[in-house]
Amino acid sequence: MERYVWELTRELAALGHRVGVLCEETFVPEPPPGVEMFPLGSPWRRPRWVSYLRFSRRVGRWVEDHPSEPWLVHSHERTGNHQVTTFHGPPFAPVRDRPLWRRTSLRVAAYLWMERREVCGPKVRAVVPNSRVIADQLRRYYPDAAARMADPIVPGVVPSPVRPSRPVPGDGGIVGFVGYEWRRKGLEMAVRIAKGLARTRPKMEFWVVGPDPEEVRHLFRDFGGTYRLLGKAETADLYHRIDLLLHPAAREPYGMVVAEAMAAKVGVVISDHCGVADTVTERHGSVLSLQDPVEEWVAASRRVLERSDPFPGYDRTWKLVAMDYERLYRSLTPVPSSEG
Repeated sequence: MERYVWELTRELAALGHRVGVLCEETFVPEPPPGVEMFPLGSPWRRPRWVSYLRFSRRVGRWVEDHPSEPWLVHSHERTGNHQVTTFHGPPFAPVRDRPLWRRTSLRVAAYLWMERREVCGPKVRAVVPNSRVIADQLRRYYPDAAARMADPIVPGVVPSPVRPSRPVPGDGGIVGFVGYEWRRKGLEMAVRIAKGLARTRPKMEFWVVGPDPEEVRHLFRDFGGTYRLLGKAETADLYHRIDLLLHPAAREPYGMVVAEAMAAKVGVVISDHCGVADTVTERHGSVLSLQDPVEEWVAASRRVLERSDPFPGYDRTWKLVAMDYERLYRSLTPVPSSEG
């Protein structure tokens, strides 16, 4: 989320808007031209729901103390003084479907109250999901907010080195997986897919970026092929070196690593639980169901590795994201400024 907010802020300012950022603290020595930073102080970090409430109150006080400023308030947090909010992750509301004993606590009540206020508050004019997956969930759990639900505005991608057009050896290739939350992002499934590929590609390598190597090493006990557990490596230096990205995630509101891989002209094979799946065409790779047999995932991955024509890439700059928001702001109110 922080990358989304920062890149959007810079590009809105570059388009000529005055942008103010309300935050706990600032880590930039000099904000970009056109950007004003308003640090409100760091509340307690734990428990997190108390931290959210305290920050929300500080935002509310700041807005009340600046009544003459013609700000359009665009929130990316659980606040209540905004006209626009961007939803970056899955809503908390599905907790209502759980057994009573799992949803009866002060913490759960606070999260549900903050989320409803964020989506359905009296000042809210637009709720912007960052993927179709999130949009569908918000419509399900907050049907009374349907009229203010905007079309998804998906993240941009920062340019990185592009994979050169090169043939993949019939007995090799480099397959990658990126994900710190490796369980949710499907590493166990990815290992099974890579293991299936290695049966006919004995020189293939499987690279895993994100999790602590010791935390996932047990998944490779009977892998049989070559693998590398890279830990917290820099992904910008990874994509152009691999030939395929696997992302069989069980729950993925968007899937930034997929967009980054496509931008680097790397083929992808992902699950339909990823919000980014809407942008993956047959030219980029394949989208499969987690209910499909592993053999189908292996076959789809093999087709990507055997392709001779180059992948098309994915061009979604942060300037385009800012222009999407600019159109949204103008449809709501003629005020000249925006605030994140």
